Amino acid sequence: MDETKGKTLLVLGGSGLVGMDVLRQALANPAIARVVAPTRRPLPVSVTHYAHLLNPQVDFSALPEEADWWQADAALCALGTTLKQAGSKDAFRKVDREYVCGAARLCLHAGTRTFVLNSSLGASARSGSFYLRVKGEVEQDLAAMDFRSLTLVRPSLLDGGPRPENRPGEVFGLLLSRSFKPVIPKRFRAVKTSDVAAAMLQAALMAPVGKQVIESNAILRRH
Repeated sequence: MDETKGKTLLVLGGSGLVGMDVLRQALANPAIARVVAPTRRPLPVSVTHYAHLLNPQVDFSALPEEADWWQADAALCALGTTLKQAGSKDAFRKVDREYVCGAARLCLHAGTRTFVLNSSLGASARSGSFYLRVKGEVEQDLAAMDFRSLTLVRPSLLDGGPRPENRPGEVFGLLLSRSFKPVIPKRFRAVKTSDVAAAMLQAALMAPVGKQVIESNAILRRH
């Protein structure tokens, strides 16, 4: 990539809460000349009016291997679902692991050497929680790839406003987090999706060599 012409970023999962915040911040950043955001359905007009945004429609189960937009200065991934949305553990693993790792391999093959993942607090391949175990497996898969710079961002409960789907457990958790914030350790406090996006974008632009992990409390300290 020619740094004199500004950065090109690839955003995966741009239709979600974190991904949309990543898109908004990236599109408003003068250091970024082009943003590519492949999604299943067209993104809203609130972002697609930007001339330097490319929004190809794709099937994540059959991604276009030869698309030239896989090559970017950095890829930021906020792909993910929930067990309830996915409908089964196999379907959840397909989205949160197979789709993420498949896209990462295509990025790497095209020459993208910086990858930033929105993971989760407590992610571990040895976790007793299926959700956190899959997140940990994805982190391991990515670490085994040859990225020059890999950043794993591990937020706690996400606070990003209303979601299109009903998540009563998450709503209750946010109410508790807000009500008892002073006594909740920083590691477990809810994190604004805009702060997660800012941490991801900073990591993508700085591209520190090697693997770094940004835990939830570090996201809060940065903002």
